[in-house]
Formats: sequence, structure tokens, C-alpha cells
Amino acid sequence: MIRIDSKEIQKYLSSVFKDEVTIKYIGELCEGKAKIEKELKAFGYGLPYLIEIYVKGKKKSLVLETLRREGFGHEHFSDRAQILIWQNSAFNKLPRHVRSYDVGAFTKECKLKSLGDCTEYFILMRKVDGKLYHSDLDRIKATNEINELDMKRCLALSDYLVRIHAKKSKDYSLYTRRARELLGHGECIMGLIDSYPSGLPYIDEEGFKKIEKMCIDWRYILKKKTHRLSQVHGDFHPWNIFFRKGLDFTILDRSRGEWGEPADDLSSMSINYIFYSLQVHRRLEGPFEKLFMSFWENYIDKTKDYEVFEVIQPFFAWRGLVIASPVWYPNLPEDVRIKIFNFIKNVLSIERFDLKEVNSYIS
Repeated sequence: MIRIDSKEIQKYLSSVFKDEVTIKYIGELCEGKAKIEKELKAFGYGLPYLIEIYVKGKKKSLVLETLRREGFGHEHFSDRAQILIWQNSAFNKLPRHVRSYDVGAFTKECKLKSLGDCTEYFILMRKVDGKLYHSDLDRIKATNEINELDMKRCLALSDYLVRIHAKKSKDYSLYTRRARELLGHGECIMGLIDSYPSGLPYIDEEGFKKIEKMCIDWRYILKKKTHRLSQVHGDFHPWNIFFRKGLDFTILDRSRGEWGEPADDLSSMSINYIFYSLQVHRRLEGPFEKLFMSFWENYIDKTKDYEVFEVIQPFFAWRGLVIASPVWYPNLPEDVRIKIFNFIKNVLSIERFDLKEVNSYIS
């Protein structure tokens, strides 16, 4: 419930109608009729409220409504904001549709804020200093050598995931949602596939259809693993991590919700050790194999999460589609792309991922 003073509603409506508003009535709207209340005590989520006002002597009847959060992609407040912002912009464009006067938000101070005249949204953040982690990997690729700091940073990133994944949630519908979005979200598997141009020599439409069909099977496997719901980052890769001196780092661009499957973060980072090694050796070996194994062994030793190897396959497939993409990596050699697609199709076909078998999945 949101505790709102009727005076705040009056201020808000006066700003919307750009004139002094007098409130005559506020109450819950139930089956077309309002439940009479002398004074509004609170707004309930998902309940419509009838508000009767006078502006310049003319009566107007308004309905103020929020969305329920339960299921159907409405779990996050940003989901509900997206729907309401769209409704405000679209209702008045369709003939005979009920009119929207404004879209607004309740603030932390229980005030009402208008958003109806906004055309775009932004985020304001603190500037971060340092060097992106991929610059370390670029150096290793060029020299084929790693130093003590490289190993420590690899383990620090693994430890970070150990720490954040330890926080669990029982809001299990969020796990089902992440499994659904892994396949269908515009930034995930289907969205990545749709971004590929046609006529590629290393993957055709039938190949993409096979990947999507295999991922549907994996979605039904993941749906039974809701007990794994954990705090996640959602886009944990070398271009989203700034290192300063030593092991001091900051993470950027958390994505697609607070809760999900730990395999998401683990695949996002560790596939880059495979990716860089493929560019040098056409297989996982040398310094990048050492980083890959150290990252994983540290995580498994501290979490004992052996079950992750039974769910990570579609997450590796998604991240494989990213690194094989001609949009994101236009200069990647064709034989490397072929090996990545081998990896994608092979890991989707196995029940349990084996860290020591990466090269067999690539070949």
C-alpha cells in the first residue's frame, strides 16, 4: 500500500490540468461503482481509484490505476513503468479509445510526480577510473604469458561471484522468467540470432533453427531448477569490469534483473578465456586454459555447486552467439567462428558440462 495525502493528489492534478483543481470524491472503483471514502488512506497496488474533480467549474471523472506485480513479466517496477509509459503515449492515438491525461509515479516521499511529457529516459552515474579487464586479456593474447597479478585478478573475479551468488531468493517466478528470457529476450538467444545477417558461410537458417529448438528443451530443464535462484549481475564480462591498482575493481552495467541463475555470470566471464585462446591457439590451451581452470576450480571449491554443470549449457550457447557475432566482432577469422558454433551445438547436446572436455566440444 502507498500512503498518500489527498492534498498531494490535488497538487499533482492541478499541475496536470494547469489550473486549480478541487477534489470532490476519491474511492476504490469496483465493478463500475466507487466505494465511498471520506478520506483516502492508501493506494493499493493494482486497484483502480475513481477521482472526481472540478476544474474551472467543470466536473471531470478520472481513474488512477497501478499494475499488480504478480507474474506475466510484471515483477520489476521497471516492467510496470514500461507498460504505463507506453499506454500513456498510445491510448490517445487510437480512435474511440479511452483518453490518458498523464502517466506518473509515486515518490519515496509519497508524492505524485508527472512523467507524461517525457520523451526519453536517462541514468546518471558516478564516473569510474581504471582500465577495462579486457585490456589484460589483450596483453596476454599478444604475449602468450601471464603474471602473478593476472592469476590474482582471475581469482578475485571468481571470488566476487562466490560472494554475490551466496545470496538466495525464494521468489521462484523470477527464475522461471530468466529461463524464458534466456531464449526469447531481445538481448539473449533469439535476439542475437536475429541480429546475424543472412548468407553466412559458417551458419545457415537451419543451423539457427536447430540451436533454438535445442534451447527450448533446455528451458524446460531450467524451469525445474528454481531452487537455484540467486543474486546475479547478468552481464559479467571483461568489458564491464574496471580494474585499478592491484585487485581493486568496479563492475558496470548490471542487466536484466537482480535475481537469476549463477551459470549466467559464470558463462559470461569464462567463455572469454576460451574466446581469446581460440584466437591464438584455435583451442583452449596455454595461459587462457590456466585462467579458465583456475576461475572455475576456485568457484566450485568454495561453493560446492556441482549442479551448475547441469544447467550452464544454454548460457554458454547464448554467450557463444555473442562472441561469434559478425556484428560485435566483424574481424574474427572464419575458422574461429566455426569452432565457436561447434562449441554451441556440442554443449547443448550434453547433459553435463565437463571442464576438461572443452577442446572436444570445440573440435
